[in-house]
Amino acid sequence: MAKYLDPKADLTFKKVFGEHKHLVISFLNALLPLDKGKEIKTIEYLPSEMTPRTPFSKDTIVDVRCEETGGRKFIVEMQMNWSANFKQRVLFNAAKAYVRQMPKGKKYHLLQPVYSLNLVNDTFEPEMDGYYHYYSLVHYLNSKKVLDGLHLVFIELPKFKAKNLTEKKMQVLWLRFLTEIDENTKKVAKALLDDPHVNEALEIVEESAYSEAEMLAYDKFWDRVSREATREANLKEAEEKLGAMTAERDAAKARADAANARAAAAEAKLRQDKLDTARQMKADGLPMETIAKYTGLAADEIKAL
Repeated sequence: MAKYLDPKADLTFKKVFGEHKHLVISFLNALLPLDKGKEIKTIEYLPSEMTPRTPFSKDTIVDVRCEETGGRKFIVEMQMNWSANFKQRVLFNAAKAYVRQMPKGKKYHLLQPVYSLNLVNDTFEPEMDGYYHYYSLVHYLNSKKVLDGLHLVFIELPKFKAKNLTEKKMQVLWLRFLTEIDENTKKVAKALLDDPHVNEALEIVEESAYSEAEMLAYDKFWDRVSREATREANLKEAEEKLGAMTAERDAAKARADAANARAAAAEAKLRQDKLDTARQMKADGLPMETIAKYTGLAADEIKAL
């Protein structure tokens, strides 16, 4: 019985989708929001390194970049641990791929859309039920009005449940491939074996196909993922503690401010009572010394009444 490696790992993911054009075409057609008749037919791989246009920008390495014969651009990333800035990085990469079309001398109306597909092995929208999140530039009031430029898709793999889906067969099969296959897989579902593309992907991630050096890189990848997960967890815990400390400090300050406000109000009321008493005593013709004795007010204050 074949033993498999996890296709979500950097090494295996790139072998499946970064070296086999027909597989990444099938994958993209299944997972991207492409209109009927707009399916991808042919692609060419592009360098995974997106070199910046200015010397002050940073290079970005993505898992798979490819371009359709018609010009549409596709970026595919497999993200194991969610981080707060991942969406911004995805948007930055997609926007950079979009604007980099201009040096070719094209006019604006010839710019081709960029599709960014991001598989996330983590839950980042816990309050939402769906696993599929599609972002595009749409009109605020009429979502049918779309500016065709950037298309961003995020998929939360832990939320995917094949039993809940009855349509989009290839999307289900590819997501099952990513979520069901790993080192612990004892038996592969017949539906995955029956599809020629997914079956080929299964053969690519068989452990026997990898050299000792590749297996070492594979193990190091998971070590890195584990370290990053621990770092993110520690960072989140530290942020939560800082937030709690800040909240307690703010609450203590609010309590102190409220106490000071109450004391000031009480003091103001006491003074006003003294002034009212002194005014009445003065009206009754009592001597200033007597008024000062019982109110504690200075002579100048009593004269001013």
